[in-house]
Order: sequence, then structure tokens, then C-alpha cells
Amino acid sequence: MSKTKILYVEDEPFLGRIVKESLEVRDFEVRMVTDGKLVQSVFEELHPDICVLDVMLPNKDGYAIAQDIRKLNATIPIIFVTAKTQTEDLIKGFEVGGNDYLRKPFSMEELIVRVNNLLQLTQKLSSGPKESIAIGKFEFAPQRYELRKDGKAKKLSHREAVLLQILAENQNANIDRKAMLMRVWGDDSFFNSRNLDVYITKLREYLREDSSIEIITIKGVGYHFAVGN
Repeated sequence: MSKTKILYVEDEPFLGRIVKESLEVRDFEVRMVTDGKLVQSVFEELHPDICVLDVMLPNKDGYAIAQDIRKLNATIPIIFVTAKTQTEDLIKGFEVGGNDYLRKPFSMEELIVRVNNLLQLTQKLSSGPKESIAIGKFEFAPQRYELRKDGKAKKLSHREAVLLQILAENQNANIDRKAMLMRVWGDDSFFNSRNLDVYITKLREYLREDSSIEIITIKGVGYHFAVGN
């Protein structure tokens, strides 16, 4: 069985070496890059299964790198590792194609949990139903990460697609917030809860072209995904 390949981008040599060696001990294949401008060529050579990107890097930051990667591969999981925790930083990361955030300093156990969780979600989504799912006036294709309406397709990020699939499976029903967090992130921490809020805001924006669709927040419960006929 081949090892899971991780493209790890970090310009702090001491931290980078510790993380790389710790992942390799756990049987991951890790290619570490310290300069942002070199990432694309390494990505094309390595064909990684997942990317772990620092945000602050020389020559090209993690956000720009993620945009480059998304042009080459629309579905590969991307985790940002950063000291930035402001909401606007989270939103920017998601907008450029990130799937998750890990705050510095972090434990190796947390990184590995997030890596494995994203890989499992990717596998589940790719092995899910091949047919499109009708959501009001939209057609959602989980495997292609596409939301279509009137012949136009909107490409979704990995997390957006997973969350929309949960919503699509529960049309006109209540969805427990904790259950969503556990299914998508593997824990219901405050940080992940903030991430969920950001993603729900983005999905509301995507779906607003159909006035019969509404993601209703139910305080103390979660959400109700209302879809009209």
C-alpha cells in the first residue's frame, strides 16, 4: 500500500524539520518546501494527496499558493497553518480554496487528526452518489464539486461540497450543529464552530439566487434547510 503524500510548505527550518520528521515516523511521505515560488513545480512533480501550507512565506504567500494549486487540482485538500486567527483571514483562506485552518502553535496529534479527517472526507465524497442532487432550482454534483443553475456551474471547495451534501440529504429537516461539526471536522471546538459559520454564510450566498431556499439558524439546535417546491 502506497504512503499518503503530503506537500508541506513552511519557511521556519526548526519547526519544519520537527513536523516533517514526526509525520514521516507516522508513515506519511512528506516533501517540504521553504520558498513559496518553488511550490508549484514540486506539486506537479509529487502529485500529493494533501497540502499543508504556512501562510507567511517568502516570495509567495500561502493564499497565492493555494490559488495556484486550485488551478491544477480543484479537489485536493488544503490545510493552512498560521498564527492568523481573525475572521477576515479565515474567510480569505476559504475563498482561495482552503479546506481547514490550524493555528500555531499546534500539536502533532491535532495536525494528524485534521489530515486524516480531510483525507477520509475526500474519499467519502468521491465514493458517494454519482448522480446530481436537486436542490430547488439548483443541481448539485457532489463528485464534481459543482453547483449548477441555468447552465452555469459554480465550483465548490471540498468543505463547501461536504456541507452542502449534508444539507442536501436533509432538505426541509432540522440538522444538529454538533453532528455537522463532528462529521466534517471530527470535533466541535470553538474554532471549528467559527469555521462552520463562515461556510454557512458562503453557502447562503451561493444559494440566494433561488428565493425558495433558506438555511435557517435554530438557536441551540443547528439549522433547518428549507427548500420550496
